[in-house]
Amino acid sequence: VRLDRHGADLLAAVEAPYHGDPPPAGPAGSTEGLWEHEVVEFFLVGRGGDYLEVELGPHGHYLALRLKGPRDVVQRGLHVDYRATIAGPRWSGQARLATALLPENLERGNAFAIHGTRPRRYLAAHPTMGRRPDSTSLRH
Repeated sequence: VRLDRHGADLLAAVEAPYHGDPPPAGPAGSTEGLWEHEVVEFFLVGRGGDYLEVELGPHGHYLALRLKGPRDVVQRGLHVDYRATIAGPRWSGQARLATALLPENLERGNAFAIHGTRPRRYLAAHPTMGRRPDSTSLRH
C-alpha cells in the first residue's frame, strides 16, 4: 500500500499478487465482512488510539470504518472512491479518501494482505505481537 496526500484527499494505491479467491456475493462498492475475502487492508492510528481501517479487494469491493479503539466502530459506510483491476497474476487498486476521515494526531499505521480459503494466509507489512493472527481482534 502506498499512501500519498493530494489536496484534501488521501490517495491509497495497492499493487498485489492476485490469488483468485472468490469475490463477495454483492456488487462492487462498500461491503461488510470484506475481511473474509481476498483483501489488502491498512490501519491508520492516532495518538489516542482512534483509527481508520480501510480494506480494498481486487474485485472493486471496499470497506472503510472509523474506530475508537479495538472493536469499537463509531462510523460505518464511509465513502471511498475506489477502482480495482485484475491483470493476469496481479491486481491493482486506487482509492481516494477525504483526509477528514483520518484520526487526529496520526502517529502510526500498518498494512496486511489476507487471502486463501483453506488455509487463510495473513501477511503483515510490520508483524504485530502474537503467535498467530487475531482474526477477531479488529472485526466488527
